[in-house]
Amino acid sequence: MVGLRKTCGRITTLTTTHKALSETAMATLSFNPTRIRTPTFKLSKLTSASKPITIPCTTLPFHSHPKVINFRTHSVSESTQKEAPQALLQEEDDPTAELRYLDPETDPATITDWELDFCSRPILDARGKKIWELVVCDKTLSLQYTKYFPNNVINSVTLKDGIVAVSDELGVPLPRNIRFFRSQMQTIITNACNELRIRPVPSKRCVSIILWLEERYETIYKRHPGFQEGSKPLLALDNPFPTELPDILYGQRWTFVQLPYSAVRDEVLTFERGFCGSGLDLDLLGLEIDDKTLIPGLAVASSSATALAAVLSGLEVCSIEADVARARLILSVGISTRYIFSTYKKTPQTSSEAEAWEAAKKACGGLHFLAVQPNLDSEDCVGFNLLLDLPFPPV
Repeated sequence: MVGLRKTCGRITTLTTTHKALSETAMATLSFNPTRIRTPTFKLSKLTSASKPITIPCTTLPFHSHPKVINFRTHSVSESTQKEAPQALLQEEDDPTAELRYLDPETDPATITDWELDFCSRPILDARGKKIWELVVCDKTLSLQYTKYFPNNVINSVTLKDGIVAVSDELGVPLPRNIRFFRSQMQTIITNACNELRIRPVPSKRCVSIILWLEERYETIYKRHPGFQEGSKPLLALDNPFPTELPDILYGQRWTFVQLPYSAVRDEVLTFERGFCGSGLDLDLLGLEIDDKTLIPGLAVASSSATALAAVLSGLEVCSIEADVARARLILSVGISTRYIFSTYKKTPQTSSEAEAWEAAKKACGGLHFLAVQPNLDSEDCVGFNLLLDLPFPPV
């Protein structure tokens, strides 16, 4: 397990890292529809980048709009096409085609979690009405399914039947969990899942399907004969004002920290083997980051660290934002829940450090993490959540 250590010159360390990152190309996300296999990397130590700050926070009026990171969109390249499954190539040739794909190397019984979107697309049918689409995948894109629907059949019964069709047509069992990221569809999706005894999980950690929708917008929807240029998403992403942090999420202290990308990968593997935490499929993301690049994070110390880590691992933690203007940290969980995780004294020094942390996060393509420790001097971390600032898809 990677130890978390404080070092001297913390602010200088982060500032230097920020400068180095700004002189290189920003990390970008590519798209890989093939099955992912995660390699093993050597462990390295985490270096802290700030003075510890006490966590208890105060609730203040909030009217800020978080920065949206624009990821570069990638179409399927010639080199990728050589490795892509035939079903994907047929879909690429015909934008009106519906996709049914299951990786033949994947045991269907192992696909227990799906990601789902059920929403309108910027495409008009023969009646001049927007087409709706059901899109389903798992986190590694071993399972991929799409189906179009007219707008006059959108309800939980249609969705329930669509979920059953995915299972029947691809020969996979119904999942235990279905994640979705649109709050406006929560009632329909929840009702459909409840009918099938599937646990609905509202979460913006639907990274695979969000990136896939971005890819489909460029390679499929724009090429569809009914595509409507300039059409805005019918169901936009919620970004509500943050509220006071629940007592169960309080810690005692926190500090900005950094961890080499290679060590981040190892830490994710460690916590995916039964410890408290949540990871991301880094190979699927295709982040163009060198293994030695320092990834920004937040280390939180708590006298009840194990309990705090367990709670956080079950909350679908999405991201942490340093709100420099109001000197506070915002924790996003689920679909539309945002908490004021902590406030701190606003000084030129703390503002500079928070700005450098945000800049480092942006330079890493939005990748960052939340680590939980018994105390900030500890060599151990009992919880590790890998997070990603991800923009809303264009549909």
